[in-house]
Parts: sequence; C-alpha cells; structure tokens
Amino acid sequence: MNYRFLGNTGLKISELCFGTMTFGGIGGWQDIGRQSQRDADELVRACIDAGVNFFDTADMYSNGVSEELLGKAIGELRRETVIATKVHFRMGDGPNDIGQSRHHIIESCHASLRRLNTDYIDLYQVHLFDHATPLEETLRALDDLVRQGKVRYIGCSNYAGWQLMKALSISEREHLEKYATLQAYYSLVGRELEFELMPLCIDQKVGILVWSPLAGGFLSGKFRRGQPKPDGARYSSPAGGFLGFNEEKGYDIVETLLEIAQRRSVSAAQVALNYVLRKPAISSVIIGAKSKEQLADNLNASNWTLTSQEIAALDKVSEPPRIYPYWMLDANKGNR
Repeated sequence: MNYRFLGNTGLKISELCFGTMTFGGIGGWQDIGRQSQRDADELVRACIDAGVNFFDTADMYSNGVSEELLGKAIGELRRETVIATKVHFRMGDGPNDIGQSRHHIIESCHASLRRLNTDYIDLYQVHLFDHATPLEETLRALDDLVRQGKVRYIGCSNYAGWQLMKALSISEREHLEKYATLQAYYSLVGRELEFELMPLCIDQKVGILVWSPLAGGFLSGKFRRGQPKPDGARYSSPAGGFLGFNEEKGYDIVETLLEIAQRRSVSAAQVALNYVLRKPAISSVIIGAKSKEQLADNLNASNWTLTSQEIAALDKVSEPPRIYPYWMLDANKGNR
C-alpha cells in the first residue's frame, strides 16, 4: 500500500480508503448494503492486513449503525487507524437535528464519538454546504472541536468551487482551522471536478478524497452495452441513476477499460481506480466492497501504475464537453 499526505497536513493516509456506507442496511439503506458486524470485522481486518489505515463513514449511513459497526471492527487498533466521518443530514425529529449550526455540529460530534467508541475523530467533514447557516458559525464550531482535541482535522464534501474558496478565506481571515480536504465525486464518467475544484485544490493545497470512483460499479466491467444490468451492483439499484452520466459514452469508456485490463492482466475496476489515483491533488480514493474477493481486487489497484499512453487513451475516451468559460480559457492559454 502507498501512503499520501492528507492535504496540506503532516498526516499520512493510505491512498485507498475503505468506505463503510454498506455497513448496516438500516432505515432505507438496504439497496446500498446490508453488512453485519461479522462482515465489518472481516473487511476491516482485511484492509488493515493490506496496509489500509484510512476509513470513511458518516453519521447518516444507516442512521448511525455504520459508525457503530466500524468502531467495533477497529476496536483495539484505533491508534493505528485514521477515521473520517461526516455531519449535516437529519439525525432526529427535532428542528435542530440537521445542518451545520453550532448546536447540531457539537451534538453530532459527541454522538459520533460515542458510536465510534473513540475519544477523537481524525477527520470531521461537513457533508454538504449549508445555505441556512453562516459559514463563520460552522467554521468556529469546527475550530472549537479541534482546539478541544475531539477532532484533529476538518474537511468538507460536495462543495462548489466558490463555497470552498469562501470557507478557506473566512478561516484565514478569522484564524480558524482550515478545511484540509474536499470529499468529492470523481470518475471516468464524471470528470467535472477538473473544471473548477481540482485546480482550486491544487492551488490551495486541499487534498481531494474521491467518492464513487467506479460510478456505483458501472466501471467495474460488469456493465456492458446491450446486456442486462447485473444484480447486486449499486448502479443496478433504484438509486443507481443519481450520478446522471451518459450511459452510451460510459459503455465506450468501459470498452477502453477492458482493453487495458486485458493487456495488463488486471480487472477493469483496477484500471478505473488507477486512473483516478494518477490525477493531481488526490489524497485518497474511497473504495467499498461487499466481499473479501471484491475488496482484494480493488486493493490491488495500488500495486501497479498506468502508463502515460494508457492514461491518454482514457483521457480521450472520457473527455467531458468543454463548458464556458473553460473553452475560452483553453483557447487563450498561450496569449501571454
């Protein structure tokens, strides 16, 4: 396993992070996964044995059950691991049981600490931008948690470029803890991150944590043009279409993945993961798994490297349309 720094911090994390959204299957999460404590123990142990030290969850995953299962699975290995969790979504029936107010952040942090059975959270992330709460309030609450030792680093997820830059500017102006990471969707069928957020993260030294690098399993090689969608894959579920990409173009990308995979004697999933790992500002790529075999295959993506020619071929087949102002910026790159 290779290790990278968590953004512009001194903390080293495995370049593959194990995501635990599939733990639990409670409260409407059955289509995502239904893994029990026994499953969680087995998968977490396999990750640690392979050198993975980074685990991602959220309070909303199975209404807190994911955090509970992860905390028990890690157990006495807590000091050897880096745990990331998130706050924002509704966790109760009260009017303040959602969002990023000081009240909800502090209450949610304490609840996550209890569920994870730990006295600190390595990376505490806001799950979305909260339009109803001033960023100053959110960032001050997160800064207080860091100063109290309950949280060590903070991050955000699913932010737009202006939202992330505004947050970083407020933190600098008010001398508050800065977001070290952005957790964002990025895959061969969803490269919009490259327009605004990736350049921002490079410039501001914010580490990117990639979620759904296989686009819900679409890039695993199991989905082929003209064939039925396989059972059990996340993209086959009723919620699978929320990523909203062009399937026909996606099948062209899958064909290129399979060609490279055959030449390299690896899986299409490994090729897709390897591609994302080669991109700038990536601190870690979050993978999930429903079996030890699937996990082992995904983890092998860290053991080899695509050639520049293979990356170029994947760049070409997956190139997104150049929206404004990027086509104008591209056309005038050399005028200075």
